[in-house]
Amino acid sequence: MSAVLSREWLLAETPTSRTQASWGRRYRAWLDLRSNPLAMIGLTIVVAFVVLSLAAPLLAPHDPSAQDLANRLARPSAAHWLGTDELGRDIYSRILYGGRVTLGMVIAVVVLVAPIGLAVGCIAGYAGGIVDRVLMRVTDIFLAFPRLILALAFVAALKPGVESAILAIALTTWPPYARLARAETMTVRNSDFIAACRLTGAPAGRIVLRHVAPLCVPSLIVRVTLDMSSIIITAASLGFLGMGAQPPSPEWGAMIATAKRFIFEQWWVPTIPGIAIFLASLAFNFLGDGLRDILDPKQR
Repeated sequence: MSAVLSREWLLAETPTSRTQASWGRRYRAWLDLRSNPLAMIGLTIVVAFVVLSLAAPLLAPHDPSAQDLANRLARPSAAHWLGTDELGRDIYSRILYGGRVTLGMVIAVVVLVAPIGLAVGCIAGYAGGIVDRVLMRVTDIFLAFPRLILALAFVAALKPGVESAILAIALTTWPPYARLARAETMTVRNSDFIAACRLTGAPAGRIVLRHVAPLCVPSLIVRVTLDMSSIIITAASLGFLGMGAQPPSPEWGAMIATAKRFIFEQWWVPTIPGIAIFLASLAFNFLGDGLRDILDPKQR
């Protein structure tokens, strides 16, 4: 076991197995990421947000929905580290639980849109012809509308709530991934190894699934990571406009919406969730830039 995990085994110039080669590529990617200070800062912040959100029941000193009107709009203190809001609820506890809502929405959107965009782009790029034209025209229709406006229209057509916001953001986020996957597919569909697969009698579906799609995944990962910040802002914007998570849910955008009138007198009430949104968005941008340098061969 120690030999498998040794640095020499991972960095061997001539791997003796596919497993060794695979783990060696991962380890080299980690070394490249670790050498990028901004990417490591972003990764640290992202991991910290995820851990704090998951551990919210253990770390939150108060119930995020518990009201204490006698202690409303209290300044940060030992009893309430980040102060209290207009209903006397502990802001620190609500930030921790709000991370579950906001980051959970972002993860749900990515899980939905990444496979859809990858499938649409790979099919369009590999099939070409009428299939490509139809799929890309549908993609162009979605790209023609501003993301937030289209998301608001979808939520209004359904009903305000977390589920509707996730679906609305997903429906407006997949087109860029489809475009990227199509471009990557068109660069490899006439490659020699794809032609060799055709000569062996492999069906088109197998070629796309086993050979084309995996080549598109690194670029897609970079684009998804860079888009996480805009997804966070869109989710928070829907909450701010009353179309996302509904009160008393401790969602960061909804917290700013209910506290915006206190921005001059009790600045900490709307500012702290705004800082959480800012840090999460900035962290994903740093991490995305680092992954782009590692995974995009054109950046090397």
